[in-house]
Amino acid sequence: MSNSEWNANGTGPQAQGGQETGRAAYAAVGSQRPMRSPALATMLSVMPGLGHIYVGYYQQGFINMAIVAGCITALSSNRFEGLEPFIALGMAFFWMFNLIDANRRAMHYNRVSAGLGAEELPDEYKLPKAGGSLFGGIVMIVIGLLFVLDLNFDIPLDWLADWWPLALVIVGGRMVWQARRKGR
Repeated sequence: MSNSEWNANGTGPQAQGGQETGRAAYAAVGSQRPMRSPALATMLSVMPGLGHIYVGYYQQGFINMAIVAGCITALSSNRFEGLEPFIALGMAFFWMFNLIDANRRAMHYNRVSAGLGAEELPDEYKLPKAGGSLFGGIVMIVIGLLFVLDLNFDIPLDWLADWWPLALVIVGGRMVWQARRKGR
């Protein structure tokens, strides 16, 4: 449908049954979800994962951050001698993919929010849920408390160097628990 077919008030032709389509659907549904700028999502993704978080794909954003951090860690250690070019090339490719993916997800978010996208997408592209996450909130509180204890009460965080893999176990356990719960 061309822009000339839209009425002055932003509504398009009536669909069968009197239901409005396109921009009018956004007026009813889209006002509940703010639009996301694909350009800003791309620009924020210069820091891998930040563009995804801006759009609302929190889990994907943190996964992207972890992948790039893992690549940087692997490159800075001497344990992968001889594999540095492969790791660096993989990281560069992933970094570029991250920029493009954040842009695509922002455009998809806007199309679906406006009622314009009727395409079927894989589960990982479903719109993020509005609202917060209990698990994410608890993680943020714990991290914040650790920093407050270190900065204000001189309680050192040296023990984190030995215990940080426990966070991976907790997150993995949560993922298994969620998968089992969805499978019921």
